[in-house]
Amino acid sequence: MALKSGIVGLPNVGKSTLFNALTSAGALAANFPFATKDPNVGVITVPDKRLDVLSELVNTKHEVYTTVEIVDIAGLIKGASKGEGLGNQFLANIREVDAILHVIRCFDDTNVVHVDGDIDPVRDKEIIDTELLLKDIETVEKRVEKYKKNAKSGDKKDIHKLEIAQKILSHLENENPGRTFKPENEEEENILKEMMLLTNKPVLYVLNVDEDSVVSGNKYTKELEEAVKNENAEVIKISAAIEADLIGFDDPEEKQMFLEEMGLEEPGVNRVIRASYKLLNLITFFTAGEKETRAWTVHKGAKAPQAAGEIHTDFEKGFIRAEVIKYEDYVKYGSEHAVKEAGKMSIEGKEYVVQDGDVMHFRFNV
Repeated sequence: MALKSGIVGLPNVGKSTLFNALTSAGALAANFPFATKDPNVGVITVPDKRLDVLSELVNTKHEVYTTVEIVDIAGLIKGASKGEGLGNQFLANIREVDAILHVIRCFDDTNVVHVDGDIDPVRDKEIIDTELLLKDIETVEKRVEKYKKNAKSGDKKDIHKLEIAQKILSHLENENPGRTFKPENEEEENILKEMMLLTNKPVLYVLNVDEDSVVSGNKYTKELEEAVKNENAEVIKISAAIEADLIGFDDPEEKQMFLEEMGLEEPGVNRVIRASYKLLNLITFFTAGEKETRAWTVHKGAKAPQAAGEIHTDFEKGFIRAEVIKYEDYVKYGSEHAVKEAGKMSIEGKEYVVQDGDVMHFRFNV
């Protein structure tokens, strides 16, 4: 399941440094605007202690974590919607991702230049928001013109499509992002999806702070959190500088000691990865065996045959049933055999909705 989260923000706010920490891919991180011209793409594993526990219980030979793709996109500036800076390229790249990780600078450092001269996280956020919104308005205006031409025939369906498009346009023109538009029916929902609006993508705000502000935050993080409190968006504080330092530790114990000195339980990138995974509305199910224990990804709400199809298309086509063990039961009883003896394995059909943490075995016939 190739789903992507795009790292966006103004130039020089720490996007590429964060990308390097997430992927250890060595993307150029430089102290000047537009260091990233072409997007860097990295595939990262999603940390999940449940996989480690299951692997130990079944004495597996091979572990496979689930993954997401992270894209480091060129920095955006005011006027991007009209092609300023690398605007057109940025907007084209962001259209290709499924969710947005919006990095915002929340630290003072005279050695690191800011594209607008001073530190103002709320202004920086609004610059990005405005440019995406302006591009979306342009997109919807074109769609309105198209529907107007079609509606001249008097066809009721075309007239209705025009009305919906105008409704969405009005929503955007009132400075509301596409993701806050509430479709009243399936047709409105479908037209909204077809427009592929930039502001309809889910957003995670990643606040890049100094080392002393990772735990408690600072005046900048508090300003930003206040500004987004009604957006129903998650906010994470992270120090890209700390994450960059962590890349240099080969010894896990030394790495953990460094984290503890910083007052942290785990690397910030782990939280970003899990939040990104959640942002994409994904859940994990497992298959467990001596040869391989593996984490698999499906959208929340997926049914058993769809989960089987993630393993192999033949599994979905010939799906018969799924044998399901809850992760908590697997850990409690210690083995598949013990779970069966306790009557805690369930047999599920085609309508079963997969739950996060399910350990599954599929029966199929092709």
